[in-house]
Amino acid sequence: MVAYVIIPGIDGSDDRHWQSRWERAWGDTAVRIAPGSWSRPGLRDWVDAVQAAHDVAAARDDRVVLVAHSLGCWAAAEWLARVRPARVPAFLAAPPDPRGPAFPAAAAPTFLELTARPLPGPALVVASDDDPYGDAAASAALASGWLAPWHSVGAHGHLNSASGLGDWPAGRELLRALLDR
Repeated sequence: MVAYVIIPGIDGSDDRHWQSRWERAWGDTAVRIAPGSWSRPGLRDWVDAVQAAHDVAAARDDRVVLVAHSLGCWAAAEWLARVRPARVPAFLAAPPDPRGPAFPAAAAPTFLELTARPLPGPALVVASDDDPYGDAAASAALASGWLAPWHSVGAHGHLNSASGLGDWPAGRELLRALLDR
């Protein structure tokens, strides 16, 4: 068994989002972070929320994986860099570029100065070629900084509900491949 820590971006993931669909399918094996600052994310609050969700997930199963989207990728990466857990894989979908023109700087100022540092375990960065929050070059550069493979899924926007991915079976296959490594 595997326990999943769901780490959405700003305002969480709505019911149509692939993260929410996966969370429902995983049932009790999934734990969503619960920061107090969903709309105006504070980095410390989000990293603490990842820790809390990880603790719950680790009590359910000794194998835990982080499943992050958008700004949640940065919360996951920062938690991994700070805590340095032995083997916690990270599925990082659509990480935004903090230096990009579309980054929500006013809403998430504590995330602006982050840089991608090597992650302590296996990770995969999954990105769209036309993500308004981080183009292919930016997400590939983040993957390189995190020492994680980068995988393009073509042109699907921000890989959110508006992308129309539904249950996103191709994403589940990528996650499965990460876990099999």
